[in-house]
Amino acid sequence: MKHQTKHNKIKMKYIFLTATLICTITLGGYAQQVQAPNFSLADCIKYAYEHQDSVKNAGLDVKSAEYKVKETIGTGLPQVNGTASFQDFLKPPASVGPNIFVTPIDLKAPLIQFPFGAVKYNNTYSIQASQLLFSGTFIVGLEAVKTFKELSQRSLVRSKIETNVNVTKAYYQVLVSNEQIKLLDANIAQLKQQFDQTTQQNKQGFVEKIDVDRLAVQYNNLVTNRDNVARALVLNYEMLKFQMGMPIQQEITLTDKLESINLDQKVAQNTIDTAFYHNRIEYKLLETNVKLNQLDVKSKKAAYLPTFVLTGGFGDVFQENQMKYLYNHSYPNSYIGVNLSIPIFSGGQRVNQLRQTEINVQKAQNDLYNVKNALNLQASAAQIMFDNSIQSLNNQKRSRELAQEVLRVSKIKYAQGVGSSIEVTQAQTELENADNQYIQALYNALINKVDLEKAYAHIN
Repeated sequence: MKHQTKHNKIKMKYIFLTATLICTITLGGYAQQVQAPNFSLADCIKYAYEHQDSVKNAGLDVKSAEYKVKETIGTGLPQVNGTASFQDFLKPPASVGPNIFVTPIDLKAPLIQFPFGAVKYNNTYSIQASQLLFSGTFIVGLEAVKTFKELSQRSLVRSKIETNVNVTKAYYQVLVSNEQIKLLDANIAQLKQQFDQTTQQNKQGFVEKIDVDRLAVQYNNLVTNRDNVARALVLNYEMLKFQMGMPIQQEITLTDKLESINLDQKVAQNTIDTAFYHNRIEYKLLETNVKLNQLDVKSKKAAYLPTFVLTGGFGDVFQENQMKYLYNHSYPNSYIGVNLSIPIFSGGQRVNQLRQTEINVQKAQNDLYNVKNALNLQASAAQIMFDNSIQSLNNQKRSRELAQEVLRVSKIKYAQGVGSSIEVTQAQTELENADNQYIQALYNALINKVDLEKAYAHIN
């Protein structure tokens, strides 16, 4: 009996360990499943193209334009309509005329009501069809809606470019903020070590209490600054997810590193093509706008042309004074013909409409010329801003290296008793300022790089 009890205990222990192992594996697998997904910059841009509302709406505009093309084509296809009516004359209308029952007929005599006239019940069915044979406005309109579709497609490209720029800038902001936190952590660790050493020296009577207090104030300010940047980083992540069209509550992990971003000035030297503005989506949109205005002029001119329409129809009529006899006999009818519509005189409306559209063409061409200059100016400004930011970034890198060297020497001098704690504190402050200026210069260089690529139509 004791042996059986011991065996049961061992069995239960084995079952418990097995269940624990299964739970551990399951929970571990679940933890891997809920791990924040990794996103490179390219992944973020691709996600934004699929989820950002502005891009999705621009895509819907393209679909709407496709339906508009089909709608316009449909006006040139056969149009078929059917009608049906039923009338029960509670009091049939009277039919009157000269008295034809007397000879000779006196046309000057009062009219009489005939005993026959409109029947009480009338049921009519008809179907009409028409086919447009020629219409100048239809031909021009068909070309115009295709151009309108082109406009919507280019608007989609513009939305994607703007989304690409916004996502890229937000992504770089997160990377720069992370880099800033790394620098602050390094300074905090270094300052903490110095603070601990100075505190021990103060206890041993080698340094004054004021030296410890200076470091404490500097340390507390640095920690506060780090906390502020960390909170701002959370907002930067949310801004990135907002630009992507992602719920801001969702967690993501960025995989790109600052070191992998090419900030070589060669990126800014690809400006040999002086006609680069033709590749700017803003210029293409205005080109399409000019084309639409020109088509509007053609449409107004086409309004002077005649319109030919082939028509035809078939009908059937049932008439009777007694409902039970109504459908015993029918009186069918049919026809076929051509309608010709010729515009002759409209009080000067058409000619003045034409002149207005011709003025709109001139205005659109002026806008196109103006945007050409604006894009050239924008590209030139972007080039200068990028060159300046690269130079500033290189200067700040050197300044930071010098600040680190000054702090190192100041510590050595202070440790050897030939320097003061004030020198060390000042050197530490200068290093913090150099770090802040380096971070700002790095951010400016990255943002100006994006603006430069957009200015020269390198972002599609």
